[in-house]
Parts: sequence; C-alpha cells; structure tokens
Amino acid sequence: MTTTTAPRRKSKSGRARGVQARPRRASAKAAATVTHVTPADGNVFADLGFPPEEAENLKVRAQLMRELRSLIADVTQVGAARLLGISQPRVSDLKRGKIGLFTIDALVNMLGHAGVRLRVSLLRAKRSAA
Repeated sequence: MTTTTAPRRKSKSGRARGVQARPRRASAKAAATVTHVTPADGNVFADLGFPPEEAENLKVRAQLMRELRSLIADVTQVGAARLLGISQPRVSDLKRGKIGLFTIDALVNMLGHAGVRLRVSLLRAKRSAA
C-alpha cells in the first residue's frame, strides 16, 4: 500500500512552510571599502537635492516630528491622540513619519496642545558679495 503526502505549501517568501531561512553571507560588494564620501552640510534634504527653501521647511518639520514622536513613544495611539488633540489615524501617520501630511503649523499646534513650550531660533544666511 502506497501513501502519498500533499506537497508542502510555500509561504509568501517562496520557501516551504517550516523551512528556516539560511543566514545571508556578506557579499563582496558589501565588504568593499568606501572610496568617496560627500560631506554633509547639516541638512539631509539639501544633500538630497531639494531646493533650499523646501529643504529648510522639511528639516524643521522633521525636527518637530522627532520631538512629537519621542513625546508619545510610551503612550497608546488613542492616548497620544487625546494628548495631542488629533485623531488616532493622524497619530499613526505621525508615528510612521509621513512628513508630507503635516505642516509646521499643525506640528506646532500638537506640541502646544501637549503643553510643550516652543522656542524659535533664527539664523540669517550669509550673503555673498555680488
């Protein structure tokens, strides 16, 4: 008498269920040394090629979002929504870092609603002689 077993189903990763993935080896490319590094100017958005005004706006929003995320790190999303005066889906967007969905005004309002006092410091750009 012969018995047959059903073929193993494959998971989304393409491996049969229950089969462990082998650890990846470092490739030769990953082990190669870096031959050129472009120095950063302090604004990653400018380094990525954004226009100066947009890069500065993105930098400010990123700083405000970073502060908000640290403020709500140990709170549930529902609790964070109450603390910041926004909806839970907006908290989710904030935690996921969706910077394009937030204006500086909205981020400042959230910080204010949470009782954070904000201090703004401005530096004038150096003008080049024309």
